[in-house]
Amino acid sequence: MKATLGIRGTIEYTAPEYGLGSEVSTHGDVYSYGSLLLEMMTRKKPTDLMFEGDLNLHNFARMALPNWEMEIVDPILINEEVTAPNNHRMMSQARNNMKKECLISMVRIGVACSMESPQDRMSITHITSELQSHA
Repeated sequence: MKATLGIRGTIEYTAPEYGLGSEVSTHGDVYSYGSLLLEMMTRKKPTDLMFEGDLNLHNFARMALPNWEMEIVDPILINEEVTAPNNHRMMSQARNNMKKECLISMVRIGVACSMESPQDRMSITHITSELQSHA
């Protein structure tokens, strides 16, 4: 006789397939990571009152792709401009552009990781590669 365990973890970050009885896998970990990353980037919890019906954190972020990511990023992350020593404007602008690219990349990674279907989610290897390319 097979023993079954209930779903463990915080429901907002638990992959949808676990509710259907799927085995625990790295795909589920990727989903949880994507949800957490989107929460950090947008400062909105998956349980935010704005999310009703078909609108959830993933769909909210996905609608911002490919050109409106900065519209959903938490303003606190955007407003802290990086200033260079001795007020070198070119260096400051370059750093701020790099920061913007990093934030956009993190929103895109969050969306790619929190896809409903496990097969559609970004792989751990690809996540690592993307994050390192913006480090």
